[in-house]
Amino acid sequence: MEKESTTNKKTTKAKSEPKKFDTTIHVNSRFLITILLIISGIALTLSFLSYMITGVEDQSNLELIGDRQIEVSNWLGKVGAYLAHLFVYQGFGVASFFFAKMLVHSGIYAFFTIPARRIKKVIFWDLFSMLLLSVFLGFFWSSNPLLGGTVGYELNLYFVDYLGTAGTVLLLFFFALVFALFRFKLSPAAIRQGLENIPSLFSKFKKKHIETPVDFDNGGNVDTVETQTNVTETIETPISPVNPVVPVRQTPPVKEEDFSVYVAPEAPVVELSTSPIVEQKDIKPTILHSSEPSINPKKDHIAPVVDNTPKNDFVIEEVKEEGSLEENLAARLVQDFGEFDPTLDLSNYQFPSIELLKEYSGSGITINQEELEENKNRIVDTLRNYKIEIAQIKATVGPTVTLYEIVPEAGIRISKIKNLEDDIALSLSALGIRIIAPIPGRGTIGIEVPNNNPSIVSMRSVIASPKFQSAEMELPVALGKTISNETFVVDLAKMPHLLMAGATGQGKSVGLNALLTSLLYKKHPAEVKFVLVDPKKVELTLFNKIERHYLAKLPNSEDAIITDNTKVINTLNSLCIEMDNRYSLLKDAMVRNIKEYNEKFRQRKLNPENGHHFLPYIVLVVDEFADLIMTAGKEVETPIARLAQLARAIGIHLIIATQRPSVNVITGIIKANFPARVAFRVTSKIDSRTILDQQGADQLIGRGDMLYTQGNDLVRVQCAFVDTPEVEKLTEYIGSQKAYPEAYILPEYVGEEGSSNLDIDISERDPLFKEAAGIIVTAQQGSASLLQRKLKLGYNRAGRLIDQLEAAGIVGPFEGSKARSVNVPDLIALDQFFDSEENNN
Repeated sequence: MEKESTTNKKTTKAKSEPKKFDTTIHVNSRFLITILLIISGIALTLSFLSYMITGVEDQSNLELIGDRQIEVSNWLGKVGAYLAHLFVYQGFGVASFFFAKMLVHSGIYAFFTIPARRIKKVIFWDLFSMLLLSVFLGFFWSSNPLLGGTVGYELNLYFVDYLGTAGTVLLLFFFALVFALFRFKLSPAAIRQGLENIPSLFSKFKKKHIETPVDFDNGGNVDTVETQTNVTETIETPISPVNPVVPVRQTPPVKEEDFSVYVAPEAPVVELSTSPIVEQKDIKPTILHSSEPSINPKKDHIAPVVDNTPKNDFVIEEVKEEGSLEENLAARLVQDFGEFDPTLDLSNYQFPSIELLKEYSGSGITINQEELEENKNRIVDTLRNYKIEIAQIKATVGPTVTLYEIVPEAGIRISKIKNLEDDIALSLSALGIRIIAPIPGRGTIGIEVPNNNPSIVSMRSVIASPKFQSAEMELPVALGKTISNETFVVDLAKMPHLLMAGATGQGKSVGLNALLTSLLYKKHPAEVKFVLVDPKKVELTLFNKIERHYLAKLPNSEDAIITDNTKVINTLNSLCIEMDNRYSLLKDAMVRNIKEYNEKFRQRKLNPENGHHFLPYIVLVVDEFADLIMTAGKEVETPIARLAQLARAIGIHLIIATQRPSVNVITGIIKANFPARVAFRVTSKIDSRTILDQQGADQLIGRGDMLYTQGNDLVRVQCAFVDTPEVEKLTEYIGSQKAYPEAYILPEYVGEEGSSNLDIDISERDPLFKEAAGIIVTAQQGSASLLQRKLKLGYNRAGRLIDQLEAAGIVGPFEGSKARSVNVPDLIALDQFFDSEENNN
């Protein structure tokens, strides 16, 4: 028995030791998880903060994040830049900080072993706050993608499409109210009680400062009567049998026989209960339960003052509404002269005929039944080899591509079909197989197969289509035809800017000609103007013939089409000045966009004597953007980014084409402000991701085959073909008609390099010449921007001051992006310079 007891004790001891070891491991694991969660939350917070500061610089390098030579500016390196871009830009924007907060809270709760239901509650409200804040910022600040993120922007687009702007505002207000009620535990009763307490606060203030009794026997000191007593004390309050305590407020009269009930022969001791009592603000002690000591037992009631003087009769005076003279005058002008017509200057202008465009023989779609049947059998056999059965298949024949829509059997995973893209291309022996899994809105899987004999989509068939002719758009553009052989028409004013990219010889120049041809066939010369930039000097030169009809240029410029890269900077800055001037006109007219402004001007509600005039749309077309970036760099990118951000509302739209879609050309700033993109065939998947943010452009077949996106799904379009002879006939027809005296003149822009006309005569100097010279000499930096900031001048006047300072010899010549050198060392030397100059004169 002793041996058995010894054995049992050993066994019990052996079993107890592992339990202690397991408990220690559990505590250590919980501590490590706590530290990991807190460190992760802090790391995410740092990466988010760094992304808000340097996110634009890192955005272009995210595609090449696997390259160790690429450097990023994020505080947490490439991982931090990637996570911040994923959460902030592609996720929830500024609201992503709630995710970091949620990690830190979870770590703290895990360390202190707080119940799981409280952790779940915190996580739920953090996620709800993150989503709600993202949608709020995406709705009210949609222009800044870092505030609301992609989630907030897309959700607001969805809500606006289905509910409208007013419905979206009401929905956001409802969710904010839900958040306030359940998160902060507000209730209608609490809100109502708070509103009802407002009069009581005023009444308390009034009673405290007006109705407080004054004991004149005590030297005029004010004795206040406490309305609340401490519930934890025992108060001995003598109750006078002769003079009972009477409350201040008026009460119903008490009968005389009732007083005998409350008269006590001696002053009793009243003990109050120590149990907690709910505080009541407006309740005064009554006679039955009076526990207040009465300092002044007698208090005269103040009778209300009644005004018995007879009142005069109540007279209501009619106030007539003041009429609007301007509106009446505008209505009278419209009645007498009709609405303003901007096309009156060229009232005899004839739109080009459709006969000017060529009709190609092979432009129609021919259905080859044998080819369709053969491709269908190969697709079915290939999928069946991988044990994928098809329930249904349908073919839609397009100009260059046939779409095969398949419905797989139940239980087949879509990713399995998507991975067979190369195998299907091998079985069909075709180039450019593209699988869409699934097709949005249809519930099918699409396989795009190029036709053996593609047909040409002529520009004539696109222009003659009813969809283009009846399009009620501000700037309708017919790009071509889709797979279902429908004319694809989009509004350039809604894009609002377009980025075109593709390899050499894939159809970018033809696409630009199709865009310009569409606008020439639809818009009058008074309604749209073009600013054409052609670094290759041969693509857009045919449009020189319509210079006085449709083109815009700088003053004193010989050619309207810009072929010199050094002149592009002046043109872009001139467009920025035009944009600022137009925004000033919109501000004076109290409208939000160019459409409302022109409508108000047509109704003769804007006075031309105040500088108002009809505003045509301006379309900037750049044929080769990569060449401009290589030669001018930031000097070109900055004004283009500014125009892309702000110029939508005032009718300036950009179309930029490039054959080099790399991240150093199409930077993050450019991509963020060009939501509409057209991708022709490219050579690699990286270029496709740079243009479209997804694959697909590397699987096109070329010769005008393109993908179009406006921030949502991709649409495959065969671009309309317009040849050089067709464009030549079109421009000759328009150029032969009566035109304006000159091209549309853009505002003058004087850059720092414009120092050819130097003022030598002292009498012609600017009145601020000496003050500007003092600022330049003091700062030892000769730049127009410095004078702009210090003297609060416009750029043109600051540029003329710099030219005058150069003519006087105070600053040196223009040196590119560097500031000019200052030839005067200090203010003493500058005073000597002015004295010698006055003596010489």
